[in-house]
Amino acid sequence: MEETKIAIFQKKEIRKTLFQKEWWFSVVDVVRVLTDSLDAGAYWRKLKQRLIEEGSEVVTFCHGLKLIASDGKKYETDCANTEGIFRIIQSIPSPKAEPFKRWLAKVGYERIQEIENPELATKRTRMLYKLKGYPDSWIHPVRYLFEKYVLCLCIA
Repeated sequence: MEETKIAIFQKKEIRKTLFQKEWWFSVVDVVRVLTDSLDAGAYWRKLKQRLIEEGSEVVTFCHGLKLIASDGKKYETDCANTEGIFRIIQSIPSPKAEPFKRWLAKVGYERIQEIENPELATKRTRMLYKLKGYPDSWIHPVRYLFEKYVLCLCIA
C-alpha cells in the first residue's frame, strides 16, 4: 500500500511518501522552503552537481520516487529519508537553513555528551516521557514499587 502525505514546515508544504518502511521527503520542496528560490528545481540541480563534484555521498542516497505534483499527476521526484534530508540541509547556504543547522549541531553535541555519560540519556528520556504525559509510576517503576513496598511496611 502506497502512502503519500503532505508535511507542513514554516507554513509551506513538503511532499513525503512512505518508501521501504520510512518517510522520504521531496528534496525540491525542502529546498523551496529553505531558500525561497523562484526555481527550486534548478537550485537543487545546481546544488546536486556541486555536491557530486565535491565527492559528497548524500546525492547517492536520493531516490526518484513518484509524488503528486500541483497538476494532480505523479512525477518522479528526488526524495531523501530523514538522514539524507538533514545532510542536504547542511549543504544549503541560506539564512533560513541556519536555525536548523544550529539545532542539528546542538542535538549532535548532546548525544556525544550522553555517550560519555549515559546517565544524561536516561534523564533526557525520563523528561520526554513526563512531557508526553506518562505517569511517574511508568517512568520510574522501580522507585514507585520501592515506595509502595515501604508504605506497605509502614502500614503493617
